[in-house]
Amino acid sequence: MGICEGRVVIVTGAGNGLGRAYALGLAAEGAKVVVNDLGVGTHGESGETKGAAERVVDEIRGAGGEAVANTDDVADWDAGKRIVQTALDAFGTLHAVVNNAGFVRDRMFVSCTPEEWDAVTRVHLRGHFCTSRHAVDFWRARQKAGEAIDARIINTTSGAGLQGSIGQSAYSAAKAGIAALTLIQAAELGRYGITANALAPNARTRMTMTAFADTMTSMQEAAFDPYAPENTAPLVAWLASEQSQAVTGQVFEPFGGTIRLAEGWTDGPTSADVGRALRADEVGAVVGDLVARRNPAKPVYGTGA
Repeated sequence: MGICEGRVVIVTGAGNGLGRAYALGLAAEGAKVVVNDLGVGTHGESGETKGAAERVVDEIRGAGGEAVANTDDVADWDAGKRIVQTALDAFGTLHAVVNNAGFVRDRMFVSCTPEEWDAVTRVHLRGHFCTSRHAVDFWRARQKAGEAIDARIINTTSGAGLQGSIGQSAYSAAKAGIAALTLIQAAELGRYGITANALAPNARTRMTMTAFADTMTSMQEAAFDPYAPENTAPLVAWLASEQSQAVTGQVFEPFGGTIRLAEGWTDGPTSADVGRALRADEVGAVVGDLVARRNPAKPVYGTGA
């Protein structure tokens, strides 16, 4: 019996890459899966992978699992409700939402258009809001009716969101927002029996192949391919299971056979209190001392540091 036996899980953007690996891995662990995928391309092109959700459902059913397809837009408010309703209609309940859907429109900041900015932040940040918000409505209502809830929100941030990435200002900003959203969800929703955690995967996907093709293919023929998306699936299955009940508000950076726990913004060096407001001509020396004493930050992707 798998660790997700009897759990019902929605996976968004599950037609390819990491989402597909998550859906297959969850089903292998006994979960009943709603496979959501809009069928768009890496840059959000309409219809480029039409039928992707159905193909993953066929794979799961062919292996003896249970799954249904959904092709709604995760960033549409009413569609988010339909995604949740798909789980309820097919399986009678819902235990976890894995927010994975997204695409990129890579541009240097000086070249990014408002349309590109809005498209990227919409699918990532608003997309994490809509489906989860409707799921929380369902769980909260059941909890208020006296049912014991043991629910999960599993979000997808990125190293780009945690430290920035050259040429990905919109994507990085959205992913940073998702990391912060995860902390807030964990703090607010625990009272209802809901945990919230996030992943920052380092794996081969359509998006990472666009930006980091050489790196992503460098180990493809090795005995163990650390960039294979399937490597992240066990962590997702565990987070969706009952076993992860005590873990919330965390950001995990899985890579290959490792899992790293990210440590976010925290207090750094503080200047001595001079007992009055600093003069403008004093600030430079104070800031220089603080920067010299701080722990070095991880470099922004693409800076060559």
